[in-house]
Amino acid sequence: MAKNKEEKTNVMRALEQKKIAYTAHSYPHEEGVAVDGVTVAKSMGFDPAQVFKTLVARGASGQYYVFDVPVAESLDLKKAARAVGEKSIEMLHQKELLPLTGYVHGGCSPVGMKKLFPTVFHSSVENLPTVIVSAGKIGYQVEVKPADLMGLVRAETADIIVE
Repeated sequence: MAKNKEEKTNVMRALEQKKIAYTAHSYPHEEGVAVDGVTVAKSMGFDPAQVFKTLVARGASGQYYVFDVPVAESLDLKKAARAVGEKSIEMLHQKELLPLTGYVHGGCSPVGMKKLFPTVFHSSVENLPTVIVSAGKIGYQVEVKPADLMGLVRAETADIIVE
């Protein structure tokens, strides 16, 4: 569990409520300014392949989906659409993110969204001892065992990144 007396986010509270062990991490940031994921990973001393960003998209059917990919990678929209059985998907516009998920751009987490959306992690997560995702607020991350995190958000895995 988190050892230091840092600010607790809703993501941390949700993990504690479900008795999921995590380690909290923070990184330097300017209030309200999103930093790219590779910079975040390096500032915390982690391999960017272990730090995942959370992306939200809308399918042709109107259904919303959550995709988590390593921060240095890009989501392949065609592969992502296939992974969720959609004809096509498009990234959610930034202004739609907060009302839909409760999170701001740069602080979006697969844990604790207003609603549980179908979630897909890039398959590389299966090879990691722990994965790091946003703790729901810019400047904060949580490190969790992939199986625990994926079980909590009922995620699947697929090859969803641009080669």
